[in-house]
Amino acid sequence: MSAARSAAAGMALLLAAACTAPAPPRGGTGPESGAVCAAPQGRPPAETPTTIDVVEQGYFCILGNYYSGATLDARSLLIAGFVALTQELNRNGRDVPEAVMPPLKGDRKADWTAFEAVFRKTTARVPDLSTKLAIVTLEGMVAALNDNHASWRHEANSSKRHPDHYDGDGYGLGFKANAEGDRNLDVAVPPLFVTTVEGGAARKAGLRPGDIIESINGMPPFLDGKATPAIAALDPEYPEARPVRLRLLRQSTGRRWNVSLKPGLYPRDLASLQVVQSKLLDDSIAYVRVRGFAPDAADRAFKAISRLRTGRTLTGVVLDLRGNNGGLVTESTRLLSAFVHGKVTHHLCTVDDKCESLRTDDTVELVGLPLIVLTDRGCASACEHVSSTVKDLRLGRLVGTRTAGVMSGPAQSFLLGNNTVLAFPARHGLGTDREEINLIGVPPDHHVPPTPQDAAAGRDAALAKALALLNGPPR
Repeated sequence: MSAARSAAAGMALLLAAACTAPAPPRGGTGPESGAVCAAPQGRPPAETPTTIDVVEQGYFCILGNYYSGATLDARSLLIAGFVALTQELNRNGRDVPEAVMPPLKGDRKADWTAFEAVFRKTTARVPDLSTKLAIVTLEGMVAALNDNHASWRHEANSSKRHPDHYDGDGYGLGFKANAEGDRNLDVAVPPLFVTTVEGGAARKAGLRPGDIIESINGMPPFLDGKATPAIAALDPEYPEARPVRLRLLRQSTGRRWNVSLKPGLYPRDLASLQVVQSKLLDDSIAYVRVRGFAPDAADRAFKAISRLRTGRTLTGVVLDLRGNNGGLVTESTRLLSAFVHGKVTHHLCTVDDKCESLRTDDTVELVGLPLIVLTDRGCASACEHVSSTVKDLRLGRLVGTRTAGVMSGPAQSFLLGNNTVLAFPARHGLGTDREEINLIGVPPDHHVPPTPQDAAAGRDAALAKALALLNGPPR
């Protein structure tokens, strides 16, 4: 599909940096203190092999700096790492008798010593797998956090990145589908259908918005109303991607057909690369789409509203945040500050409930217009900061679908000894009313889900509802 990845990928590197803030290492001298990792300074040099020493560094870095590290049962990290290690041994047909999980007592340092001893005995039997086993072990530990803002990044290893360095090119199958914005496919709703055709293989094959995807590589996208792993094939990885076979239904004609789409490069719509887009609707309503909270995104939105206001009287603003993956919290705060002053917009808290409150920037000029915000499952992180604040403070109304629920907290980056980067929240994000948004999302005031019929007809039902609300009688 993958225009959504491809269109967003151009700003993905920017937003990855935007939502990770440098963090000073915490105090202490031993590994258990969390002082074993520090914020990276610039782009890391070439990556060196991952060893058990790097895994140790990552283990104590998490325990010392993750927002709940102080209370985290470290055994959960070690168990998850060892599970990943044994699975990798099995995948390679190389299981060894030494690969037995040591007894863990709950002492972080002593448990690590026991874990490391078994790891070294195991890899001594399969030395050619030692690097891979170290990699999967640390990956398992990070995954055990079950945190949507936690990651282990190989900055210098670009072999699997989409080729976004081609100016104006996207990569993928050339279309978007309605489930693409769902970070958690458990919340995806059938049917799966094409929402936008951007180019490439999809355009050559004649796909149209509204076409129903009945199967992917012979598998249904939904079973008993729940999404299947088949949907993941619509987001092909570069460069290992293979053709994707689709079974399609065009409801307007009843036609069913099969097509094989080969992922590749295709020219992007340049408008899709703009962080902020704007236009005038119904002669008096400013429509502003913000695709991500990159640096200066808020100022670009303010300038767009100002331009649309020149020579006319505006009666409202539609802020379209659909597909907005987040970014800089400073930018989302500034955007909110154009609609309210003197308010708390967000809380960043430690596990013992010590919180920092983010407040509006009251140097920002107020817009002073009624506000409607369009949201969907692609609105995540800093985008949910805006959506939740608008809802909690009643700054306007939300139209569309529930947001992504990807709001565990701003990630901070920590450099490891092999020049890879761990990133995770040092504090947990809560809404204006200190409500939990992570994994839950922000519900709209007016639920207007996308449909294949609207896509086929080129209708934007959510936008139509927003205009009706702004043009209707006062609440």
